[in-house]
Parts: sequence; structure tokens; C-alpha cells
Amino acid sequence: MTTRLLLVRHGETEWHAENRYAGVTDVALTPRGVAQATGLGAWATRSGVDAVACSPLSRARLTASPAAVGLGLAVEVQEGLREVDFGWGEGRTIEEMAEEDPEAVRRFREDAESGAFPGSEPVARAAARATASLRDLADRHPGGSVLVVAHNTLLRIALCELLGLPLGRYRRIFPRLDNGAVTEIEIRGTETALRCLNVPTAPPPAPAPG
Repeated sequence: MTTRLLLVRHGETEWHAENRYAGVTDVALTPRGVAQATGLGAWATRSGVDAVACSPLSRARLTASPAAVGLGLAVEVQEGLREVDFGWGEGRTIEEMAEEDPEAVRRFREDAESGAFPGSEPVARAAARATASLRDLADRHPGGSVLVVAHNTLLRIALCELLGLPLGRYRRIFPRLDNGAVTEIEIRGTETALRCLNVPTAPPPAPAPG
């Protein structure tokens, strides 16, 4: 039986403006991030969602909450959906890291698996726990649709693992998942299909008058 997983990156956080690697740090949502969560909740109530799951980090839980409330569902918090720990890169920008160790940044950009930041969680380990969580959700909601709110890096790594793509190239294959946007996959047994990528849930802004 096929299960739809609707993968969503949490709303914008206070570190987005500076493009800092949040990782496992609990960073608060901005007002825009809260609005994105509200918009996702409205979208979910129109989209036939049967279950809501998320990472344990507060930015993901707060993004998932409006959808769960609107649908009358409890949020299933999955430890396996926690963002990757970036080690040396945690809380820093690429520019700050490049000033200190340009060679480390070059290796990371070249291959994010073999060149992972010092002290960070291995990419293969993150892929294994993320896909285990996603497959568990699919198994427990056969034939249903599950909204899954997690993180930019973790979801891209999971997509590569599920689709048989090189983990070290996740940054090039999936350059970015937008805040509050939906990437839909279907899981049927051991097979995964990508149905859509990075689809906005908020309506487009109204055209300016005149």
C-alpha cells in the first residue's frame, strides 16, 4: 500500500537573515516563520492529511502545531527527524568558517559526506535515522497522507537516501528546501517516488493595485 509523505521545512528562524547553520540549536521562529506555520496549517486542513509528525526541535514543533490543531490530531514527535548536528559549523556562517579554515569549507562544498564539518554527525548516520523515521511513519499510516515537519539538511539527505542518490551531493542535487514548502514523496514497501519538490503552501501575494 502506498503512503504519501508531505515533507516540509520548518518556518523561518532568527538565524535565517545571517544564514547560520542552526543544526541542533533550538532557534526561535521569526514572525514570518510563525505566519508560515499558520499558512501551512490552513493548507493542511484542505489537503487530506491523516497524521502530523515532526522533529523534536521547537522550530519544527511550532511549525507543525497549527496543522495538528486544525486537523484535530496529536503531533507525533520523531527523534529521528532532528536536524543534523553540524559540530564545528554549529551556529556559524560559511563565511565565518572560511575565514578560520578555508580548506575545511572547500572539502565540505566538494563533497558534504566525506568533507563534513569536524565534529559533525556523519551524513550516513543522519540518513539512516531519518529514513528509518520516515519508513516507520509510512508503515504506521498505510494508504494515508502524513505531514512531516523537519529540517533543510536532514530532509535533503533523506531524499537522497530514499531515491538512491549520492549522499555527499545532497547540496547540489537539492540546493534548498524553502520554509513552509511541501515536497511530496510516495513510499510503497522499499520503493520511493518523488511526486513534487518545494511547492509553496502560501497563496501568491496579491498584485499591486493599478
